[in-house]
Amino acid sequence: MTVHIEKLPPDRESTLLAAYSGAVAASHRRTLAIVVAIAALYLLAGWMAEVRPLTFLDNIQNFTAYLDQIMPVLTLANLPADVAAWYWGLPKWLGLLAETILMAYLGTLLGGIAAFLLCFLASANLVRSRTIRFVARRFLEVCRTVPEVVFALIFVIAFGLGPMVGVLAIAIHTAGALGKLFSEVVENIDMKPVEGLTGTGAGLVATVRFAVVPQVLSNFASYALLRFEINVRGAGVMGFVGAGGIGQEFLVAIRNFYYSDVSAILLLVILTVVTIDLATERLRHHLLGREAHA
Repeated sequence: MTVHIEKLPPDRESTLLAAYSGAVAASHRRTLAIVVAIAALYLLAGWMAEVRPLTFLDNIQNFTAYLDQIMPVLTLANLPADVAAWYWGLPKWLGLLAETILMAYLGTLLGGIAAFLLCFLASANLVRSRTIRFVARRFLEVCRTVPEVVFALIFVIAFGLGPMVGVLAIAIHTAGALGKLFSEVVENIDMKPVEGLTGTGAGLVATVRFAVVPQVLSNFASYALLRFEINVRGAGVMGFVGAGGIGQEFLVAIRNFYYSDVSAILLLVILTVVTIDLATERLRHHLLGREAHA
């Protein structure tokens, strides 16, 4: 069967083609303007941050030379003894690494509990009071705006050296970061169960318990696991300011030019973080996959 397509009048066709060409040209101009603006901001940021590519290229050999210095001497003929000499402090480092992981775990747990309690108060679809939402959101912003290291420095001055300082710093920053993510999840829930419970006279606590939490629990757990990954890396830096963990031993090795110890501790931290990342990633996918099939 032949389909007959009626042709537009020449004047109408030329008008539509001109309009289409104008729209395409305007789109290209907008794209070009955006690219030029991004390039200009990129150059401006590099200039203000004093990024000098030529200086970087001239001194890159210092970085590669340091990498050569920290690499241990391993020979195939004497490999077990070389590895044993390289990891001479393994029992001590494993203890400090376990301390770092526990700092990250406890900080994530405490921060996650605080974020869980505050996220509902920061959600516009659950709390109608602008004052309560404003206070909750600004508090979460303060918690996540100040870096963990700054909190750790403040707590070191207040409480002295030790892992507790790292736990507190991680917990406060985690509360702010997870509180923001949790509140966004809550604001995207299906409101029909909430409206049904509130229609029967249920209060905020009952509504959250029976209408909100079942919808968001898997996402909350996923975000908490992701934050735990981040906190393990952050806890490794806490030792730089006296908050305990493997970071303190790592800083000592750098300052005293114990080159083989630097590479040994660094490799140990990398392997630990990769293992935790892989394990939590599988668990997150399992939780989200289970929610999708629920």
